[in-house]
Amino acid sequence: MADLEVHVAETDPEREDAFAVRHAVFVEEQGVDEDLEYDGRDDAAVHVVAYDGEEPIGAARLREYEDGIGKVERVAVLESRREEGVGRALMKTLEERAAALGFSALKLHSQTRAAGFYRDLGYERRGEEFEEAGIPHVEMRKSVD
Repeated sequence: MADLEVHVAETDPEREDAFAVRHAVFVEEQGVDEDLEYDGRDDAAVHVVAYDGEEPIGAARLREYEDGIGKVERVAVLESRREEGVGRALMKTLEERAAALGFSALKLHSQTRAAGFYRDLGYERRGEEFEEAGIPHVEMRKSVD
């Protein structure tokens, strides 16, 4: 995919692209309630969007969880574009931004079925499986400093 680019969403249209990908993946595909998906934390987060040319195909956000620790959330790739490296590109950009922001570690809640993806990127599972938005999840962490 020669045209894959990941941008930090600096403009309203880029943020809207991120929200559109999230809506397609979480609300439409997975049935997550919109009130849970849009949780009021978007304004305090850094958003990244993956594009294939002009088409937004992936998104994720990063926010401060606690001092020195960032939380990766809402990692989404359109169903038709999975297994193409889009998720890896999103995570690379988020990890670079996290390091630039001074975070020493990243935490995320992975859907259990996606835990292998994050494990392959160096994240380690912490604790037992739990449910979030009706979907099984596990907590994972990685040092980024």
